[in-house]
Amino acid sequence: MPFLFLTLILVSIGLVMMFSASYAYAYYNYGDSYMFIRSQALFAVLGIVAMFAISFFDYHHFHKLAIPILMVAWGFLVLVLLLPPIKDVHRWIVIPGLGQFQPSEVAKFALILIFSHLISINYKKMDTFRIGILPFVVILLVTVVLLLAEPHVSASVIMVLLAGVLLFVGGVKLRWFAVAIGAVGAVIAYLVLFASDIGYASDRIEAWLNPFSNATQQLIDDTWQTRQSLYAVGSGGLLGVGIGQSRQKYLYLPEPQNDFVFAIVCEELGFLGALIIVILFALLVWRGITISLGAKDKFGMLLGTGLSVQVGLQVILNICVVCNTIPNTGISLPFFSYGGTSLVLLLAQMGIVLSISRNSNLEKF
Repeated sequence: MPFLFLTLILVSIGLVMMFSASYAYAYYNYGDSYMFIRSQALFAVLGIVAMFAISFFDYHHFHKLAIPILMVAWGFLVLVLLLPPIKDVHRWIVIPGLGQFQPSEVAKFALILIFSHLISINYKKMDTFRIGILPFVVILLVTVVLLLAEPHVSASVIMVLLAGVLLFVGGVKLRWFAVAIGAVGAVIAYLVLFASDIGYASDRIEAWLNPFSNATQQLIDDTWQTRQSLYAVGSGGLLGVGIGQSRQKYLYLPEPQNDFVFAIVCEELGFLGALIIVILFALLVWRGITISLGAKDKFGMLLGTGLSVQVGLQVILNICVVCNTIPNTGISLPFFSYGGTSLVLLLAQMGIVLSISRNSNLEKF
């Protein structure tokens, strides 16, 4: 029940704040202030229905669906590369009458599911390279390569971190993590030192390092969203300017209903309001992991842990982007950012955690 209530509270607050952040942009661009909230609220209802339905579904059946879902996810990731780009990237598949969705959302769940499936059936052999490392590296590499081709760096980062968490929980030896951390560190160092050689990353990194630079018009354009986000966060102060009273959402912060909705949260609710929301997310992740650790089998423990950690990682990375702690990588805030299909998928995943809780060793209250 605590996990369920935390989910519903976050969805409710997310709808309010998404509407507050979106109505000016929706009115100016589409002549309808309720365009985004109408769609988001409908998908929220569908997602909640799906969450309750899946909570009664025995999660053990996902064992048989792990490989088919992975194949579907890879199929979507290939398909999106063949479709015309949207905003110069191949991230969205448009479904007539339903809007668009990002295949990366399906890929996240597919990765968690296949890792949980393979680890649970081979957990006694996870200390070997052939069983405990090689299959997972192959699956992760294929997924990440397809994501980078879009390009979708933030989803790739989340995939790598999720894979690391699941392998660690699954019993992989620490020496392999040392090797992986070294390799990732080398890649990051290369991006920072030689970003000029890879144009896509170069603009993002330069804008991150110099968010208020006026050196060139291109840099001004690249840093505009980050600048307005920081203005919004700083304007909120301790208690905020009040719900609906944001100034930055009036066409200063581009598309505030998407990845930068948390900036509007900070401006309108202030430090205390933003802190409460962060605490609610932390409680949700903690409760999800607690439920998972109480599962009666390894598959349930891994699956629930992966789904819970995914929410936590997205929250951390999104807030870091909003505050310019890391480069702008285009990652949504769970339950808050606009996106109907991603909201339905996220709530369905929360339904799986609830399904695990029905069979866990936790005391029910």
